[in-house]
Amino acid sequence: MSVTVFSKAHIVDPSRGVDEIGTVIVDGRKIAAAGKAALNQGAPEGAVVVDCAGMTIIPGLVDARVFIGEPGGEHRETIASASVAAAVGGVTSIVMMPDTNPVIDNVALVEFVLRTARDTASVNIFPAAAITKGLEGREMTEFGLLREAGAVAFTDGRHTIANALVMRRALTYARDFGGVIAHETQDADLAAAGVMNEGLYASWLGLSGIPREAELIPLERDLALARLTGGAYHAAKVSTAMAAGAVNRAKTDGANVTAGVAIHNLSLNENDVGEYRTFFRLTPPLRAEDDRLAMIEAIKDGTIDIIVSSHDPQDVDTKRLPFADAAAGAIGLETLLGAALRLYHNGDVPLLRLVKTLSTAPARLFGLPGGTLKPGAAADLAVVDLDEPWIVSESGLRSRSKNTCFEGARLQGKVLQTMVAGRTVFSA
Repeated sequence: MSVTVFSKAHIVDPSRGVDEIGTVIVDGRKIAAAGKAALNQGAPEGAVVVDCAGMTIIPGLVDARVFIGEPGGEHRETIASASVAAAVGGVTSIVMMPDTNPVIDNVALVEFVLRTARDTASVNIFPAAAITKGLEGREMTEFGLLREAGAVAFTDGRHTIANALVMRRALTYARDFGGVIAHETQDADLAAAGVMNEGLYASWLGLSGIPREAELIPLERDLALARLTGGAYHAAKVSTAMAAGAVNRAKTDGANVTAGVAIHNLSLNENDVGEYRTFFRLTPPLRAEDDRLAMIEAIKDGTIDIIVSSHDPQDVDTKRLPFADAAAGAIGLETLLGAALRLYHNGDVPLLRLVKTLSTAPARLFGLPGGTLKPGAAADLAVVDLDEPWIVSESGLRSRSKNTCFEGARLQGKVLQTMVAGRTVFSA
């Protein structure tokens, strides 16, 4: 087996609290050594030695919320094309949402995803199964069988379950089967025809708004049910200060609760919608600046556990419509790290904490391999130049869809190499 020695690198490994200059040695599919002590180890005979002075090595990113078109929407994204985009962005593991056609709500579909990923993907693909059949919010799926087949979590993806009894049962079943319920909360009646954050800017544009309470009300219900059942509940995409406060209170009460935030809600606000820019129509919507700042504080204090891309490819025809008619969603696998590093370069979030939210924490949350550079672990890693600037160009993106919020944006921090199980899947 081949041996690669990454020497004199800045190693950031939140799983061990490591932030130091050292050497990473990859032997075959595994990490043999990583840290300051490895600096003095001689390179084995025949090893490939890479001088990483000025570069940073981190565990491969684990993106816990990715929508992929396959099956049924392959023109938007396939498992193979998503994995290529992920590798470019330093993402080595994906949790795939069940919003496909047909829905991933049975064992056969879980097996299809795993089989297709094994045959075509260059990164790790982990399917999340639907909580309810057809994502309809009524009849629950077979949690036990789906877990045995390889589902790593349960979620209704873009859909919010309105029925409190169904959610209570889901949390109870998840507790019994050891799963996590990941739920995106948006009250359908309050959101109604809303297409952006409710406020002065929406009024100025003449667009219907979505109030913050549309997120908060079903979230508060879910948190109460998490307290009641003891089930593991993950608030998939928090976007408001009020919602973050609710999560914080639930954690303080000892509830088995975690939370995530989409990178767009950390790095953009409602003003970025500009003159009806449909690529900025998202769910949850981009919020006011005070909410964005609250998300950053929630990352820093641990209220929010993970950052996700919420990669949601949409074709051109569904985006080049009037704002109110355009499909919601944006791609994000390739820009996740670069956009997140804005928080580091601005002095908002320490690098060790930031990498934890992007890698170590989501791996632990969903019980996945990866998120670590400890010896013996799979060699899933990214080599990054934290300071290299680059401009996002639609034409250079590898995703099949090009609906990025960051077209023309100048980001600082570029992935130079991505490894999955010791195999280089991307090299700049």
